[in-house]
Amino acid sequence: MKGFKTFTPIGSKIGLILLFFALSSVAFGQSSLTSPNGVLEVTVSVKEELHLKLAYAGKTLVEDVVSDLIIDGKGSLVARSKTMSMRQFSQKHTIRVDLPTKNKEINDEYNQLTLQFRDFDLELRVYDNGCAFRYVAKLGKKEIQVVDEKLTFSPNEKTTCYLPEEKSLISHFENYFQAIPSENITTGTIANLPLLFTKVDEPSVSFTESNIYDYPHMFLQKNGSGFTSLFPKVVLKTKEQKRDRDESIEFEADYIAQTSGNRTFPWRVFMVSSSDKDIVSNNLVCQLADPLKLKDISWVKPGKVAWDWWNANNIDGVDFKSGINTETYKYYIDFAAHYGLEYIILDEGWSKTTTNVREPNPNVDVAELVSYGNQKGVGVILWSLWRPLDEDMEGILDVFKGWGVKGVKVDFIQRADQYVVNFYERMAQETAKRQLLVDFHGAFKPSGMRRAYPNIINFEGVKGLENTKWEDKIDSEHELTLPFTRMTAGVMDFTPGGLDNVHKENFMARFTRPMAMGTRAHQVAMYVVFEAPLQMLSDTPSNYYREDETTTFISGIPTIWEKTEVLDAKVSDYILVARKHGNTWYIAGMNDTTPKSFTLDFSFLDEGNYSLQVFRDGVNSDTNARDYVLEQTNVDSRTKMDIKLNISGGWVAIAKKN
Repeated sequence: MKGFKTFTPIGSKIGLILLFFALSSVAFGQSSLTSPNGVLEVTVSVKEELHLKLAYAGKTLVEDVVSDLIIDGKGSLVARSKTMSMRQFSQKHTIRVDLPTKNKEINDEYNQLTLQFRDFDLELRVYDNGCAFRYVAKLGKKEIQVVDEKLTFSPNEKTTCYLPEEKSLISHFENYFQAIPSENITTGTIANLPLLFTKVDEPSVSFTESNIYDYPHMFLQKNGSGFTSLFPKVVLKTKEQKRDRDESIEFEADYIAQTSGNRTFPWRVFMVSSSDKDIVSNNLVCQLADPLKLKDISWVKPGKVAWDWWNANNIDGVDFKSGINTETYKYYIDFAAHYGLEYIILDEGWSKTTTNVREPNPNVDVAELVSYGNQKGVGVILWSLWRPLDEDMEGILDVFKGWGVKGVKVDFIQRADQYVVNFYERMAQETAKRQLLVDFHGAFKPSGMRRAYPNIINFEGVKGLENTKWEDKIDSEHELTLPFTRMTAGVMDFTPGGLDNVHKENFMARFTRPMAMGTRAHQVAMYVVFEAPLQMLSDTPSNYYREDETTTFISGIPTIWEKTEVLDAKVSDYILVARKHGNTWYIAGMNDTTPKSFTLDFSFLDEGNYSLQVFRDGVNSDTNARDYVLEQTNVDSRTKMDIKLNISGGWVAIAKKN
């Protein structure tokens, strides 16, 4: 049986019977499982805990991975169990993704080993580009309390860790990914996921999780030479806060989840990439997630949205006072209609108070705006804190639906415990019943829930462009790190589109008239590079009107993709990616502060001739970041084109089939 090796206890008979009958002792059972291409190998052994080792082409990538599940009243499931049987099989099929942000069709091929114990099964899958394992509990229909899920592992020596450090488990989940030698990370440091490890001339490893329901998200904590799991505990009581958006915990339980005794637990995922471009291509979080749970998603409409908050409603050249009022939002609707944008967002301030989102601000007529938008083909999305929705979800959503809005942006969630994970699913379900989109902000990373509920149109959980309003760290190196780190977990609402483009030496943090570091072409390239089915235009409509050429180009870029080809990439340095939508290809490159030249091979194109519209750095963009060139040419699949990206630059093209 290709892909499987079984090592048995001394004295056991060797043969296929081992696939179905028990190993004689839990302490000595050991098996290994290889990827379909035979390169990746995972060895699993059962002692007092489960032990796994991950190797690539015979070389160890991750040292002893130790795992266990601790249940109240039962203790360690592994220590108290005997191996009942083993089951092995191969799977090869095609996943068809609804509203895809990477590929419409995914080749889902893996080998699986299931270790069947009395109280649980361990499912292990090995793919060509990674492995994943999970527990399946068989403890009865009554609820159990999960005291802890233990997971420890150690990366290879001298790896670089891209560390998304957290100060606590209460967080906005907006991280800088600091590149630091793994051995230099201070013991006790808390890390969010995904966690990327790289080493020169070796495959990279990224650790994350998938398919989380009725269970907390995992964090990691540095412990000696490796990392160990850390979970938010069940919250018994929160503290009353002076601010409406703060979260802190007063009392916690001594367990991390209270849940069914018969259930599957989340997948623990190690993504393995032989090259940096393969990191971006990896789709295991989606592959391991539950399939579609909604009967009808024909109403789910991805697209672009005009956003008011980043630009602080700074509109000029009008005969009304701009601000949070009906006239300003009608101006946004006119702008969106002019450029074919699908939505506008009314962010914080549109409602009577932040805790009363059933009533609009007296200066904002939501019903009038919805009617006005409907006449122009532009939908309205409303902002809300998560707490009011948690306390009166059905009532508030009924009000929103009655007004005719298209979705809700849920903000300042800040937690990742079991209750809040269940809030996400409840929100997805209740909005879907009313045909409403939901965009989670102040939110934890995605973990595959979008595959089941595609009306979850986006997640934030990223240190995005909004931070330029108060700090100078949203630079090209940070932006070139995100596709290899945060984006490997799923879609991210970075909110690009800033048109006051400057280089770092000229940057100023301005709250009401924010800047964006990097060239204009660099900013435009984000609309192809960053995966976001609801993609914002964050600058003021007044600036977009003044920069009509740029805005027209951006408005022609879709937000979902049928096919993705990562052409070349290096973590934190550069990326070249091509994405297909319909018969049109969209190609983009972004780089850091070092200018770079590439030869772009168009062999990814289908047969036939294409007209190519190129938006690229101007010759003076190294000193004036707003300098760009828009030009037209023709290409086909045999074309090779030399392109140049300037300092913190970009290159974007739209290839339309003739």
